[in-house]
Amino acid sequence: MNKISITEAIKERILVLDGAMGTMLQKYNFQEEDFRGDRFKHHSSDVKGNNDLLSITQPEAIAQVHADYFAAGADIVETNTFSATTIAMADYEMEFLVDELNEESAKIAKKVADEFTSKEPHKPRYVAGSIGPTNKTASMSPDVNDPGFRAITFEELRVAYKQQAAALVRGGVDVLLVETVFDTLNAKAALFAIEELQEELGIDIPVMVSGTITDASGRTLSGQTAEAFLISIEHLPLLSVGFNCALGAKQLTPYLESVSNKSIYGISAHPNAGLPNAFGEYDETPEQMAAQIKTYLDKSLVNIIGGCCGTSPDHIRAIAELAKNYTPRTIPAQNKLAHV
Repeated sequence: MNKISITEAIKERILVLDGAMGTMLQKYNFQEEDFRGDRFKHHSSDVKGNNDLLSITQPEAIAQVHADYFAAGADIVETNTFSATTIAMADYEMEFLVDELNEESAKIAKKVADEFTSKEPHKPRYVAGSIGPTNKTASMSPDVNDPGFRAITFEELRVAYKQQAAALVRGGVDVLLVETVFDTLNAKAALFAIEELQEELGIDIPVMVSGTITDASGRTLSGQTAEAFLISIEHLPLLSVGFNCALGAKQLTPYLESVSNKSIYGISAHPNAGLPNAFGEYDETPEQMAAQIKTYLDKSLVNIIGGCCGTSPDHIRAIAELAKNYTPRTIPAQNKLAHV
């Protein structure tokens, strides 16, 4: 199927990213036996909560979530692979499943994307391979009594990320999304692995990087400001850089302004549906969230916009309806993606 590349599409219009996967899957109320299916009925450890596993045991549900987001107006959906590395899968003793998890998740999303593109060729749909931060950090010690200790090494991260990225590419993703970056050293391991993979395969695949500002201090968990985060990764050829998670749209605005004013790449944002309430739930309505995102659009801050925790197809529909009335932020001519 011939369609314009995402690197061209991002210049033509504001692309809409999907919303939360977890929020949608919660509605199914899957129990332990649903996560296991027949294949993992006798697996040695509990697997409830391993949402990535559902790409294998409940693929119809994952495909439906992707379809719901595309139907709501999304141009891009993320694969159900946020924790699909050997590092994160160790919690469930499922490291052996990483290749299959990533490849199958990509194929599910790609199939749905192709179906929508066939029906609406004027609005091609894309798949972003989701690469999460893992549950370990390379920059900080998890032990307050031993500041020099590290639970993971750069090399271990590189190997794990390369395995994940390779499987996502085999599955047919259009772009790789290194997201929810709280430790830039982890992200650098992922980006190094992706560069290695591209050299070995002789391919150019667009890469998005999305960090997370953890609180009102305006810094990532490993201590970087928004501008420092940008500077530490901008030597690489990227499709976009931006932020997601942790904060709502309003709270994220100043940090987006900071990188938008300085970046030579596209800018992405997929904030939460506001800040969580006392029960850890998100109360912001689609209308409330869209009203705040309108500020991004009025200021021409973004090229890609979507939602993170607490968002649903209704949130994405409201955002997409708004975004179609705006032109994307102008990407500077010296963009290093010229060779892609």
